Amino acid sequence: MPAFARDGVEIYYEVKGSGRPLMLVAGLAADSAFWAPSLDALSTRYRLILPDNRGSGRTTPLDVASTLRDTADDCMALAAHLGIAKVSLAGHSMGGMIVQDCAARYPDAVDRIMLASTTPCASARDNDLFSTWAALFAAVDRRLWFRNLFYWVLSPAFFTEGGRVDALVTLAASYPYQQTAAALANQVKAIAGFDARASLSSIRARALVMAGTLDLLFPIAEAAAFAKSIPHASFAPIDGAAHSFPIEAPMEFTQRVLDFLG
Repeated sequence: MPAFARDGVEIYYEVKGSGRPLMLVAGLAADSAFWAPSLDALSTRYRLILPDNRGSGRTTPLDVASTLRDTADDCMALAAHLGIAKVSLAGHSMGGMIVQDCAARYPDAVDRIMLASTTPCASARDNDLFSTWAALFAAVDRRLWFRNLFYWVLSPAFFTEGGRVDALVTLAASYPYQQTAAALANQVKAIAGFDARASLSSIRARALVMAGTLDLLFPIAEAAAFAKSIPHASFAPIDGAAHSFPIEAPMEFTQRVLDFLG
């Protein structure tokens, strides 16, 4: 399996498809597998680069303490390693924070950016919530931990079919590349230390901000204000969707990306 060494870390990544390069950056407690529902449609038109962030998946050492700036540097170094002079990036939640940092600090190497269910600075409430998730990760049954997480990140409609929830819980709890409690806590600390509000006005890339109207973590009104703070951004609310809409509404997410990239 491909891995890219940087700063003492082996960054695991996959490349799928052909065409213009598009890097997909996952969020908290997730890795490149998060994008699985959209890969078939996107890889027919784009060369997808799928890294596992520091502290997730098959990137090692798993428990390395890092900032989101470190992970952004990983992403751009990986693009250079693959011979990509200019890359578009899509990020979900924490991944969207990483993409913001890439766009602000690597303007000549970033083409377009897609920011899904994200924010330039997590609220005090969210940081406390994420810390609680990290504290519970090793203390409770893994299936119960993921079920509780899904109440926060999936829409009420997703729970009307109990079998879908049970299947997703089983999939998440049995995933072979689980995070450690320390790795999750490190990512939570990295989020708490991230604040991109002062740099948003310097982003030159065209941006698409996507947000679910039912997102409990980053409310839709805040997402709309976030989009307005980026000079060349458009805003795409996803009606009836919650925080993890790329999981429960992958066709809508994929179509928004394809339309934006043209």
